[in-house]
Amino acid sequence: MASALADTGAILALLDRDDRWHRACVEEFKALRLPLLTTAAILTELFHMVEDSAGEVAAAWRFVRSGALEVRTIDDSDLPALESLMLKYRDRPMDFADATLVQLARRERLSTVFSVDRDFEIYRIDGRRRFRIVPEHA
Repeated sequence: MASALADTGAILALLDRDDRWHRACVEEFKALRLPLLTTAAILTELFHMVEDSAGEVAAAWRFVRSGALEVRTIDDSDLPALESLMLKYRDRPMDFADATLVQLARRERLSTVFSVDRDFEIYRIDGRRRFRIVPEHA
């Protein structure tokens, strides 16, 4: 049973020792029950952000295939909810990848997100519940 969702920035921070969030993400990752749930949209962002470096692409693939993540599907039945979320948070603006995680949180009844994205402080699950963001933001 998954304990949290995984967002792009936290995965990148785990993989990049020079990232300012690296140490906090490594420590928090050790405490999370695996696998973390994520979506194909998050993996699309991840691989887009590392595409210029063969070493980073290889590291991302090792992490993705390590069993630390479980990719859950977003299908046609989720599209109305994703559209509604992106409209609701258009002032942020909420991107598609974040919308998939908020929808997945609702569907899987999870409220913890492994993320360095401050927008998750604003997003709500089912319009009410706050996310618990790890690592904590200062």
